Amino acid sequence: MKNTIFTGAGIAIITPFNADGSVNYDKLGELIDTQIAAGTDAIIICGTTGEASTMTDEEHLECIRYTVERTAGRVPVIAGTGSNDTRYAVELSKEAEAVGADGLLLVTPYYNKTTQKGLILHFTAIADAVNIPIVLYNIPGRTGVNMDIATIKKLSEHRNIVGVKEASGNISYAAKLIAECGENIDVYSGNDDMIVPIMSLGGKGVISVLSNVAPAETHQMAQYCLDNDFASAQKLQIDYLDLINALFIEVNPIPVKEALNMTGFAAGPCRLPLCEMTDEHKAVLRAALENHGLIK
Repeated sequence: MKNTIFTGAGIAIITPFNADGSVNYDKLGELIDTQIAAGTDAIIICGTTGEASTMTDEEHLECIRYTVERTAGRVPVIAGTGSNDTRYAVELSKEAEAVGADGLLLVTPYYNKTTQKGLILHFTAIADAVNIPIVLYNIPGRTGVNMDIATIKKLSEHRNIVGVKEASGNISYAAKLIAECGENIDVYSGNDDMIVPIMSLGGKGVISVLSNVAPAETHQMAQYCLDNDFASAQKLQIDYLDLINALFIEVNPIPVKEALNMTGFAAGPCRLPLCEMTDEHKAVLRAALENHGLIK
């Protein structure tokens, strides 16, 4: 087994924005510190939840650099550097390594997509260009590409490819993935409603949206699993299902940024084309937050 980059609950952290849409680094730093104090096991910056797809190159790299410096080695920092352009992903991944990222999160190519052979060539090219661990990111609902288990098994032979964020929502696929590849690659749940199911099968943790608003509880849920206390983990999973569902009532990260704003943390707006939630959905989200004592 290769070295595990983290176990437990890693946060897919939002990127706070000012009213004018610029990155609010002060609030990002505050959120990082709050997360670490609450037990979060890793910071995943510039992923889907972080709105990396609307960042300039300069913003993307500066957010990674800032997060590395603010975290200061307290927990691993995993930088999202995936792209549908292999050359661009290689360069961004090398830059993330140079500013101190502990690992990389690489999403499958989107829009132009590719074959399974193309996935192997794409990820191998990036992995050959760096010397830090890589977590692959399988989220076919967003990218239109699903990684075959045989593809992941082949990629797991690379020394730098150590994990998979599995966000297909298919528990049968996740079970087969762990059965076929679990000795060579770590599997993380990419869905907060599947933390316990995937970890009960041997997953190492979660890359979580829920952690943005409930970091201690998400960490504890994952820790219960790591401690083989699945009865306690199951209770937390079910107890927080209403909030988990509310955080995905519209396209992520619209609801989670609104949730943080509702709790008094100035997360700011999303960048277009992501827009403000409907009043109806805000009411559902607010009720879920109140149910867990997150709005006083």
